[in-house]
Amino acid sequence: MNPIDEQKLLVNRRHFFGKAATGIGGMALASLMNENLFAETKAKPQAPSAEQLEAEARTFAPKAKRIIYLHQSGAPSQMDLFDPKPAMEKLFSEDLKEHLDIGHRITGMTKNQKTFPIAPSRYAFKNHGECGATVSELLPHIAGISDKITYIKSMHTEAINHDPAITFFQTGAQIPGRPSFGSWMSYGLGSENKDLPNYVVMLSRGTGRPNCQPLYDRLWGSGFLPTEHQGVKFMGTGDPVLYLTNPAGFDATARRRMLDDLAQLNQQKLEEFGDPEINTRIKQYELAYRMQTSVPELTDLSDEPQHVLDMYGPSVMKRGTYAYNCLLARRLSERGVRFVQLYHMGWDQHGNLHSQLTGQCRDADQPSAALINDLEQRGLLDETLVVWAGEFGRTMYCQGKLTREDYGRDHHPRAFTIWMAGGGMKPGYTHGATDEFCWDITKDPVHVHDLNATLLHQLGIDHRKLTFKFQGRHFRLTDVHGEIVHEILS
Repeated sequence: MNPIDEQKLLVNRRHFFGKAATGIGGMALASLMNENLFAETKAKPQAPSAEQLEAEARTFAPKAKRIIYLHQSGAPSQMDLFDPKPAMEKLFSEDLKEHLDIGHRITGMTKNQKTFPIAPSRYAFKNHGECGATVSELLPHIAGISDKITYIKSMHTEAINHDPAITFFQTGAQIPGRPSFGSWMSYGLGSENKDLPNYVVMLSRGTGRPNCQPLYDRLWGSGFLPTEHQGVKFMGTGDPVLYLTNPAGFDATARRRMLDDLAQLNQQKLEEFGDPEINTRIKQYELAYRMQTSVPELTDLSDEPQHVLDMYGPSVMKRGTYAYNCLLARRLSERGVRFVQLYHMGWDQHGNLHSQLTGQCRDADQPSAALINDLEQRGLLDETLVVWAGEFGRTMYCQGKLTREDYGRDHHPRAFTIWMAGGGMKPGYTHGATDEFCWDITKDPVHVHDLNATLLHQLGIDHRKLTFKFQGRHFRLTDVHGEIVHEILS
């Protein structure tokens, strides 16, 4: 059968009602004869515009306009970076089970260990800034901006393995299929720049552990939201965005004619089938055409002063590095991109922690601090919320063999540290505390849903009202949970 004729035979719900002309026509004729035969009806509501969605989502004045999310994939070791436990030095190699009940859930990688030897951090900590925040010697640049940072030392989550934990942080659910945070922002707030995506994703591979946990595109997917809200992945090699350049012999004029013709065909199908994904396809083609001009300008760093490049460190001009991605995140943000997501892989130190963690910190320390300082000197930090977080923390006990020189740590979801800056967060403030073993939270716990509710609050969004109806239920990023952490807000 001819493919066009075959598609005409495909019937979906809209198509069925659209083509059922005889029955509906008969009902219409009957209504003209006796209008009392029918109940009162209301006009079919029109789909809300982006401006209407933003007005409905925002219920109060926002403190932040956009988010840069620096996800340290693999889970940084909080007791080696931000949450020192000096008393552990006296308990070196003692079995943690002799000091507390570790009957909580642990991973399959260490559950069969005969002992759980305590592994004190080998790194020195100092108090920094007027706030006196304690930061490891591995992060001197981040330590230097502590007065601009909000530290949360009482984060906890529900997942204990990487994939569900990252999925939970990014989508509010451990099971794949929900919209990511950036997609919710795009859906709720719309765009500030029609020539760039609302939501951009960049990946970098750490030097600490090159063979690290994989990341899947669904982490920045739109789930059940229209696909125009999914993240656009910028590439570390080749074209910054796939298929950005025209094929050989195909110029911009020809591309414009092709897109105009394609838009007419898609519009016909949209009118015939009413499928919202067809409308998304039309919008994406047009955005892709505009990006052929905007993205090359965005990624051309020749206009950056040398002192700014120096701030981000020696690898800033190498595409695909964390430093390059941090600089590009600033350039995207100043052009109005709502959500920029960076994933830096390699923080999964089950062994060889000393050599691996040193490399990871060398990657992330200077560029992360430079991003904060760069945003501030451009007057963008107050309206840009920067988040630095992993998916969970690490255990005080050692996984595998423990020595004075080296050790490894297993996954620990019950207590870990993240930090944020800008966007109305309280600078120079440390929230929450953990016990002497960094095992449980002793003060002001913050759940992932609480964090997401607070981030949305800073964007002027009530997390309970940003919803989307799917399969008969109104879904939201925070599910049926989440409390705003007012103590960390300025």
